Amino acid sequence: MVFGLAETIPEGQTTQALIKLSKEKHRYIVAGLSEREGNYSYNSAILVGPSGFIGCYRKLHLFHHEKLWFEPGNGALNIYDIGQARIGIMICFDWFFPEVARSLALKGADIICHPANLVLPYCPQAMITRCVENRVFAITANRIGAEKRSEEMLTFIGSSQILGIKGEILYRASSDREESMVVEINPKNARDKQITPANHLFHDRRVEFL
Repeated sequence: MVFGLAETIPEGQTTQALIKLSKEKHRYIVAGLSEREGNYSYNSAILVGPSGFIGCYRKLHLFHHEKLWFEPGNGALNIYDIGQARIGIMICFDWFFPEVARSLALKGADIICHPANLVLPYCPQAMITRCVENRVFAITANRIGAEKRSEEMLTFIGSSQILGIKGEILYRASSDREESMVVEINPKNARDKQITPANHLFHDRRVEFL
């Protein structure tokens, strides 16, 4: 069933529709979809903008029954420089692995875009820590409602949110309503990793002992 719904990227109709919307609205869009390549399916997210397709990320950490439907991601975490900001992407359950956010931050991400179908309740609060420990902005876009897959009913927790570099909740949506919000940020603030005059988030890492 998943393979039947999956699309090639960037030729597929979903990517092409989002490219068209990006050009019309002069906006950058990160969105998740099922990707098909050859005989394999991936849980993927794309970044598109006014100039067209920019990049695709395949989810590295599959959750529960996703392991029956998708191949795990097989590419590196990338940063996409869109001029105003440097974008990193992770998907849903990737939040559970702090090294994903750290890797994106070390590679220069100002904003981590995080499309999700979250069912575990911990993520909204855990993402606060991801922002604090990496001094990045994070945008989690999550589903609401419920969906039955096979014999299992999944209830999505909503609570989409936009977080600041010190873990500030700049906006958090409800758990049961569709919402959209625009929040103004300065992405360049994420490039200041100086915690105190004597402490730098990355320079103080003792990687030789890790």
